[in-house]
Amino acid sequence: MRRSETAAAAACKARAAATCGGGGGLGRSGYSGARRRGGGTGRRPRDLGDPRARGGITRGRAEAARCDAAAVQSAHDGAAMLRRWRRRNQGEKGVGKYEGAVKEDGRGKTTWDTFAHTFGKIVDFNNADVAVDHYHRFEEDIQLMADMGMDAYRFSIAWSRILPNGTGQVNQAGIDHYNKLIDALLAKAICNVTLYHWDLPQALEDRYNGWLDRQIVNDFAAYAEICFKAFGDRVKHWITLNEPHTVAIQGYDDGLQAPGRCSLLLHLYCKAGNSGTEPNIVAHNLLLAHATVSDIYRRNYKGTQNEELGIAFDVMWFEPMTNTTIDIEAAKRGQEFQLGWFADPFFFGDYPASMRSRVGDRLPKFTEDEAALVKGALDFVGINHYTKHNSTNIIGRLLHNTLADTGTISLPFRNGKPIGDRANSIWLYIVPSGMRSLMNYVKERYNNPPICITENGMDDGNSPFTSINDALKDSKRIKYHNDYLTNLAASIKEDGCDVRGYFAWSLLDIWEWTAGYTSRFLLYFVDYKDNLKRYPKSSVQWFKALLSSK
Repeated sequence: MRRSETAAAAACKARAAATCGGGGGLGRSGYSGARRRGGGTGRRPRDLGDPRARGGITRGRAEAARCDAAAVQSAHDGAAMLRRWRRRNQGEKGVGKYEGAVKEDGRGKTTWDTFAHTFGKIVDFNNADVAVDHYHRFEEDIQLMADMGMDAYRFSIAWSRILPNGTGQVNQAGIDHYNKLIDALLAKAICNVTLYHWDLPQALEDRYNGWLDRQIVNDFAAYAEICFKAFGDRVKHWITLNEPHTVAIQGYDDGLQAPGRCSLLLHLYCKAGNSGTEPNIVAHNLLLAHATVSDIYRRNYKGTQNEELGIAFDVMWFEPMTNTTIDIEAAKRGQEFQLGWFADPFFFGDYPASMRSRVGDRLPKFTEDEAALVKGALDFVGINHYTKHNSTNIIGRLLHNTLADTGTISLPFRNGKPIGDRANSIWLYIVPSGMRSLMNYVKERYNNPPICITENGMDDGNSPFTSINDALKDSKRIKYHNDYLTNLAASIKEDGCDVRGYFAWSLLDIWEWTAGYTSRFLLYFVDYKDNLKRYPKSSVQWFKALLSSK
């Protein structure tokens, strides 16, 4: 995310509390601002498209007129409902997904470079060597954000562009690039920076297996401090880690993402790894890395830079498959093994009790000093939320991995029927009520901490048989954001949740990790066949209308 000091002050002048920052990448939109307190009423949130709300906006595009009435109307109602707490939105993207220029200006190789060039790892056999070329086109892309009326932007710094070998000599060309990017952004938007969006320098993986070794904590802290010194005079909101749960599970449990380690199927899928132990070790080191960075910042920079540090947690909302006690407990465990695994230590000094009892000695223990370092090390809670699933109990330990430890399986079905309309991704079903439920869960479990929605969105497929004109008509995406924002607004206005920001994923269509270019999450269509030209989808006009409303 990125935000400017001027915009931050304007958005927050109604409250003395600090604002939150976003995390990891180009291409998200965000709101932020003062919350509206109130007791939980249990009332259905008023839809952002409710004609009873004040305000009105005339859409200037033919595509907008074709959108369903609720989604079109939602812009002006959103302005009325969210007026007192919004910050304007902006894009976000993970550096490995959009920046490109992987061999330019001294950038070092990353684990995702290696993974993407390994046969069979990416669905469409593509890589991110060019991606959407944001490295060379950032000024054009910043203007797209400005044209939409966005004033907050979250982007990721490539560790290997600052330190090509992970440690040692700083690459001045990398510093210069991000200085130019930040300065260009500050002329248009607030700048929010993610330090780590999965792109570990390959040199550290080769040297000591990266996140599996405790040395990574010190090396990450050294990298973060370089960034504080170089950019901290202008960047006020930092995300240290994007989706640490995904890093641990996808990278070290099922091996579906870099570095591709696991022990499933007797190592038939992964050449190396231990799915029963490595995710826990990696998670532990990720937590200690953030806590160490937070301690360095608070001791050395807080008084002069007054920044905020948070983490962007990936969080589905889980509900019981049935009303039975066993499924209620399964859903509870599912949430604890997901969000609780990574958030509980920052609020309580240790992992959830359910993890301690079920994982046993395979779950690392915090020393007394480490627990003190970790507890309280978050300034805000970043939430990447897309969908909800229903959870049920499973018995057995055949997999010897995190799923078996959880004893829970979560699916987007109930009574044999889908729980909502599906986006393109097989896991992403559209269930807006999950947003409000999740906000209240965080409020109750962690005593209402400051929250920033650092990712929220849905994807379309990238079919070769869909014309560009048809691809630009994304009324489904408009309705998605309308309905999720409706529930988010209700969690603030009616339930008193301390939500201070919202970032939609994402600004531009980008390379989506293992999905390659088969998935389009974003507001601007990128034509991969014609010099990466950017075309605004209907949702661009919808957001523009919402952001321009008074």
